[in-house]
Amino acid sequence: MQPALRDPNPPLTRSVEDYLKAIYHLSSQGGFAATSDIAAMLDVAPPSVSGMVKRLSETGLIEHVPYRGVQLTSQGRRAALRMIRRHRVLELYLTQHLGYDWGNVHAEAERLEHAVSDDLIERMANALGQPQYDPHGDPIPTAAGDIEEAELVALGEAPIGTKLELRQVGTQDPARLHYFAEQGLTPGVLLTVSERQPFNGPTTIALVPSGDPRVVGRELAQLLWCRALGT
Repeated sequence: MQPALRDPNPPLTRSVEDYLKAIYHLSSQGGFAATSDIAAMLDVAPPSVSGMVKRLSETGLIEHVPYRGVQLTSQGRRAALRMIRRHRVLELYLTQHLGYDWGNVHAEAERLEHAVSDDLIERMANALGQPQYDPHGDPIPTAAGDIEEAELVALGEAPIGTKLELRQVGTQDPARLHYFAEQGLTPGVLLTVSERQPFNGPTTIALVPSGDPRVVGRELAQLLWCRALGT
């Protein structure tokens, strides 16, 4: 039985919030987050992760299963999605209203997400029209803690001839984001898979409706998450 939190919405430290977000992302496919992966994502020493895992487990925010890793409890998931909502609303507000570039907005949102109030986030969301997606196409959790779980395919795995809508760009690296923007590969763009070279070679696509070709290397193609529209 999991220990219950005394306060359903306890104040959390910045460190705890970062850990919960990391565990959410690492275990989002229904699995467990390994402590080594948490350490790598947060750039902290493994002993520090072990100590925090013990603390989070005692407060009922995570479940730790020996030899498998950790996963969020329902309380931990709510707290993680609250932070993810803050981050993604901030990213969208900064790009749409304050002129931030989508390649650099992530770091700014990381700094702000721990300081802003929930009331400010809701005011920003209202000003944006209660958006569903952030600038990179990632779904924004609702204030109630719901999040869209769409079935997407990486561009590098999509069959030849498939028409796709680019939905999410799976990187926060400024250089890659700037490159994608230069190539016109941003969320909402329609494209068709024209060709793929063997042995993990590049994928050739055609933008719709212009037909302009783009050649996307395997590594970058795995970062572009798309919704299939048919052939």
